Amino acid sequence: MALQYEILPVTHFAQNCTLLWCDETRQAALVDPGGEAQRLLARVAAKGLELSQIWLTHGHLDHVGAAAAVAAASGAAIIGPHRDDQFLLDSLPQQSQMFGFPFTAPLTPSRWLTVEDTLILGNETLTIRHCPGHTPGHLVFYHDASALLIVGDVLFAGSIGRTDFPRGNHADLLNSIRTQLWPLADEVKVLPGHGPATTIGRERRTNPFLMEDPY
Repeated sequence: MALQYEILPVTHFAQNCTLLWCDETRQAALVDPGGEAQRLLARVAAKGLELSQIWLTHGHLDHVGAAAAVAAASGAAIIGPHRDDQFLLDSLPQQSQMFGFPFTAPLTPSRWLTVEDTLILGNETLTIRHCPGHTPGHLVFYHDASALLIVGDVLFAGSIGRTDFPRGNHADLLNSIRTQLWPLADEVKVLPGHGPATTIGRERRTNPFLMEDPY
């Protein structure tokens, strides 16, 4: 498989930063580098990869906290999330104080993303799906060739994202999952922002937050 990945949990939030790379070109991206910039950069170097991009699914601090430091050290471009999460990136100083992180300055990505965009990593292409609910600008990234879906905090093994944060919306989250994720095949592997990997089929069958109302 030309697209490879490794999960690197970071910070006391145990947030899953995903290191993605194209095996043919050794071009790499870090998805949601939430903290521990030096450890992430050391892992990239240890694998002999060239880090060229940082992809953000959404604007919560535990997913973006190390993005600026990683970009400054590597020259990688910060790409995403959707512009609807700008208010969260603007509020990173307040988020860092609230959640006990080191001070984190407001962040402006190199490029915002929309569903019309694609992400190119070496010889591999990923598509983008807008999944509001956990945050209004939340995006997920899908690699069709390897049936791999990076979902941030939309969907977890046996659970779904919280919607009690500013501009969260429970109905929007359920609609996003049912319209953007459920059409994918059962075997699609789901890499969530926290906790273990799962599959679309497993969550469609067993996730208690997503079972259809029997009445």
